[in-house]
Amino acid sequence: MNKSGRSIYLYFVIIICLLLFTVWVGTLRVTNSGYTRGEFEKQMEDNEVAVVTICPNKDTPTGSLEVILKNGEERVLYVTDVTEMESIVRAHGIDCSVESVPEESWFLNSVLPILIVVVVCVFFFVMMNSQNSGGGGKMMNFGKSRARLTVGAENKITLEEVAGLKEEKEELQEIVEFLKEPGKFTKVGARIPKGVLLEGAPGTGKTLLAKAIAGEANVPFFSISGSDFVEMFVGVGASRVRDMFAEAKRHAPCIIFIDEIDAVARRRGTGMGGGHDEREQTLNQLLVEMDGFGVNEGIIVMAATNRVDILDPAILRPGRFDRKITVASPDVRGREDILKVHAKNKPLGDDVDLQQIAQTTAGFTGADLENLLNEAAINAAMDKRAFVRQEDIKKAFIKVGIGAEKKSRIISEKEKKITAYHEAGHAILFHVLPDVGPVYTVSIIPTGLGAAGYTMPLPEKDEMFLTKGKMIEDIMVSLGGRIAEEIIFDDITTGASSDIKKATQVARRMVTRYGMSDNIGVINYDDDDDEVFIGRDLAHAKNHSELVSGEIDREVKAIIDDCYQKAREIIMKHENVLHKCAELLLVKEKINRAEFESLFDIYYPQPEEPGERVGETE
Repeated sequence: MNKSGRSIYLYFVIIICLLLFTVWVGTLRVTNSGYTRGEFEKQMEDNEVAVVTICPNKDTPTGSLEVILKNGEERVLYVTDVTEMESIVRAHGIDCSVESVPEESWFLNSVLPILIVVVVCVFFFVMMNSQNSGGGGKMMNFGKSRARLTVGAENKITLEEVAGLKEEKEELQEIVEFLKEPGKFTKVGARIPKGVLLEGAPGTGKTLLAKAIAGEANVPFFSISGSDFVEMFVGVGASRVRDMFAEAKRHAPCIIFIDEIDAVARRRGTGMGGGHDEREQTLNQLLVEMDGFGVNEGIIVMAATNRVDILDPAILRPGRFDRKITVASPDVRGREDILKVHAKNKPLGDDVDLQQIAQTTAGFTGADLENLLNEAAINAAMDKRAFVRQEDIKKAFIKVGIGAEKKSRIISEKEKKITAYHEAGHAILFHVLPDVGPVYTVSIIPTGLGAAGYTMPLPEKDEMFLTKGKMIEDIMVSLGGRIAEEIIFDDITTGASSDIKKATQVARRMVTRYGMSDNIGVINYDDDDDEVFIGRDLAHAKNHSELVSGEIDREVKAIIDDCYQKAREIIMKHENVLHKCAELLLVKEKINRAEFESLFDIYYPQPEEPGERVGETE
């Protein structure tokens, strides 16, 4: 609550208190005591009354009698004629005294009403003034920039604190040098890039990298989100863009960072019924400010997005965003560096191996790794330990990758058996096929994602691209659970629905996007990348005929059928391992890599074919 709000409430409380005080004063000496005239006269006849004090009211002859009995008891009698009662009391020879008539209170009659009126007027005046200043002030500031300015020591992040982005930092080092020493660039006629666009998956560190550049260069840093520009009133966004660049000119050299720029810089003229007028006006003003007739010397615009494909082409051209830096997921060395940064304030046990964790977290972004160590620290705290163990990180790895295990969920023995064979089918294919796996954990414990169990592989290396053989093996692994159910129970369940969906998506991408079909040829029929706007399914025209669509469907089915047959042959060949793995899962509910691979060591002590990982152990 702000100061003006507290003042209004204070005045309101004062008024309420004054009104309550007035009511209280008005009710004084009104309450009936329950003492009757008959009782009083009887007590006088019985000579029980000692002293009587008559207190006339202002509107005489009414008043009250304050009676003191001989036993010390005090009573009050309200009467309508104090003169008559005085004669009666004196006739009985009782000690009687009469108080003077009370005078009118000048405070209650004159000052208090005026004071209440003044307070009420002040209250309404302050309230109306605060509303005017709030509403009018807000209206006046509606078109002002909402960018947050960070200067000097407020930004303590430097490039040294950004781990896992070595090449990206090297590309941005030129920006830092220009902001520090612009003279050496202008001497040779060089023009520093006006804009730098950071693109990459969520959690890779785009925003952190922009903060580090501003902290390294020690220049003012304006940060704002793309959604802060767009309002329901047309023209507000453009006004905020103008105000932001005007403010930046006063602090030049500086950096303007727009996070999630796709909220305001989407391609114009798209969507149902055309474009959004307010967003397009905001984008037009942004285009003009970045590279128009005005001169914005010393202002570098940095922006971050994970949807560069939907940005307007005008903002991506040289002269606006001159550089486009892809912030990719870190490799194994980068992941180890990131883990070291996030482990600085966490006490680690002597069994924690960050290098091994980095090797087992292929595909994790910086945000994923931070979340992994945070979950591990939470596990340690829940166990009332002052340090993090490797086991905590393993639990966190499963929780982050698969979901929290629901050990208390009641499952029938039949469902457990079906799940055990289902996961064993996946695990066998992970182990035998050379390009997927090896197996990290096999479990029949339900997870928070709705799965009855899971088989988690352990990628041994980072991969820049997929091969046709790798994608074929991914499809085979996805179908392994359904195949195992069919072999053992001669029946199938709905548990493989997500596996079938994944296998179908991979096969369709092979045919339509990657040109990996002999019958379809090296032609791209995948147009999903352009369907990013509202109404895309209503007015979208396919770029191929119905005949080609039929050919694509047949080719996808052929790939799935071929993978299904190959996977079935492998599982049938290792049926003894399938049974033993399922039996072990029913007993332990969860097995690790060493326990699973020991089953192959029993039945297949030597590799059956070159290139297979049969019998491999940790």
